[in-house]
Amino acid sequence: MAKKSTKDRKRLLTNLDQVNAELEHLRTMMQGEVDVELDEGDTEIVEREKTAALIVVLERRQRDIEHALRVIDLGQYGVCERCGAQIPPARLEVKPDATLCLDCQREIEAINRRGRITRAASSRW
Repeated sequence: MAKKSTKDRKRLLTNLDQVNAELEHLRTMMQGEVDVELDEGDTEIVEREKTAALIVVLERRQRDIEHALRVIDLGQYGVCERCGAQIPPARLEVKPDATLCLDCQREIEAINRRGRITRAASSRW
């Protein structure tokens, strides 16, 4: 494994450890709050919803990091999975689990937004 890949793997593993620790902490908090009696409109409900949303975001991040680690193992780290172009080192520095170049990432996000808009519009009919 190349020196750079070893450095990237190490950084991703560190990020994964942090995400896993935060997930464990949040899940423990949520379990501790299960027995609490909550009334509608209670601020505790809002906090639990925020915690649940954060857990979803962190689980996605966890999957992204694990995927990037598999890409390193395949020797394809730093190559866009969609178009095959090199992912700029600056992008990997900011988002080490990136597997798409910025152009492809933007296109995917635009497609996803259009899909949400289309679903929302069709649900009104």
